[in-house]
Amino acid sequence: MTAPVTTTATSTTSTTDPAPASAQKALYVYGITPAGVRTPRSPGVDGAPVRLLTESGLCAAVSAAPPRLRPRRRDLLAHQAVLDELAAQGPLLPMRFAVLSPRTDTLTSQLRTDAAHLAGQLDGVRGCVEMNVKGTVVPGHFADLVRRDDNLRNLALRTRRRPDYEANVRLGEAIALGVRREARRAAREVIDHLAPLAVRTVQGATDDEQVLSASFLLRSADETRFREAVAARARACGGRLALGVTGPLPCYSFVDPRPAPNGR
Repeated sequence: MTAPVTTTATSTTSTTDPAPASAQKALYVYGITPAGVRTPRSPGVDGAPVRLLTESGLCAAVSAAPPRLRPRRRDLLAHQAVLDELAAQGPLLPMRFAVLSPRTDTLTSQLRTDAAHLAGQLDGVRGCVEMNVKGTVVPGHFADLVRRDDNLRNLALRTRRRPDYEANVRLGEAIALGVRREARRAAREVIDHLAPLAVRTVQGATDDEQVLSASFLLRSADETRFREAVAARARACGGRLALGVTGPLPCYSFVDPRPAPNGR
């Protein structure tokens, strides 16, 4: 998701940062919540303490930006720990790792300008979590596929009668294509069964091996039912598609970008 900061933002409209603009340093931004949340106790990226900037009924959780920002495991975990504390208190618009704001006053100005849009976004994820489901091709079910597919069965018979290198390559390519086709069909079935359980669904990038990547926005109370549905689909299509589910996650995939000027 993107949020009201790009890789910029900072400001002093907030009472929590009285330093003059000339003394201000870049901020690392974790996420945006309604005003009134408790400051996370977890240390932030690079061990920096996290603080809250409040403006127009919103809070931005920030810390001092480190001199060098790299996706080290400890910093990725610190980023997630801050988000987990915020998410436990209510709706959250999470930033992805490494979103920076150059000035405090820029950030608070953005909060003020985009307050209505951001409040609407927070309402949209209130009481919700994100669950991600991925599906990868199961390569070992080709024997059953050959039995069911007339073209593959005939090609396999011809190859067996007159085996040579090129015939084997053609058969292997045809089987691999058929396996991926079956897996993609199973992926569509998974989406069709799970989407009705979600408030919203977003499909991600796929390739020849990972043929399913989808994020589901769920009411928190529906998480158990959703996991049971994933398990049922995994049993139903286990010969074609291997399923994995991750979550609950902050609702990264369901926060719309900042609106363009004049609402465009």
